[in-house]
Amino acid sequence: MIAHLRGTLIERLGGAIILDCGGVGYEVHVSSHTMGELPAIGSDCALRVFTSAQENRIALFGFSSSEERALFDLLITVKRIGPSSAIKILSAGTGPHDIAQMIASQKTRALTSLKGVGKKTAEMIIVELHEKCETLLATWGWQWSADASTRAFTPAADPRLADVRSAMVQLGFKNSEVDQVLTTLVITADASSETLLMEALRSVPSNK
Repeated sequence: MIAHLRGTLIERLGGAIILDCGGVGYEVHVSSHTMGELPAIGSDCALRVFTSAQENRIALFGFSSSEERALFDLLITVKRIGPSSAIKILSAGTGPHDIAQMIASQKTRALTSLKGVGKKTAEMIIVELHEKCETLLATWGWQWSADASTRAFTPAADPRLADVRSAMVQLGFKNSEVDQVLTTLVITADASSETLLMEALRSVPSNK
């Protein structure tokens, strides 16, 4: 089974891409979230891959982050949710953290607001995955909100964020600006403080 591909991104095909790996072009289906994270055509590109092998078809599904792949792996364990359906669910949300938080917080109405997710499907996902998504979010450094009435996960305090905050303040940014930018950061286990700082600076409004 193919688990990882690295090559040149040569084409975007709606919900899929063509990745040239050593002269072989692989069609890889991706969510809109991953599509938005991909580099420009002609650039080097690496994706985590899930291989779906059926009797008459082999399909590849790609992910730009380990978080999205982990949530995908959970979704396809739910009855009647196959790889294609899982990709549609991932495409309907703003990112894996957002969708995992909906499931862990048992927000049925929020899930049904996602395109292609009906009430029965949302209820099934929550029943089967809410505890697993709690664990998943915890491994991503998220914790329950201090306000129990909100029933929501929020990013836990991370020493790397303290480093980013300190650096941005020294660069002349206001605390309110820094707070706003920090909420947009995608914090992965392997991201360094320097990487997060660069991401934060790219997120600052251009009129700064």
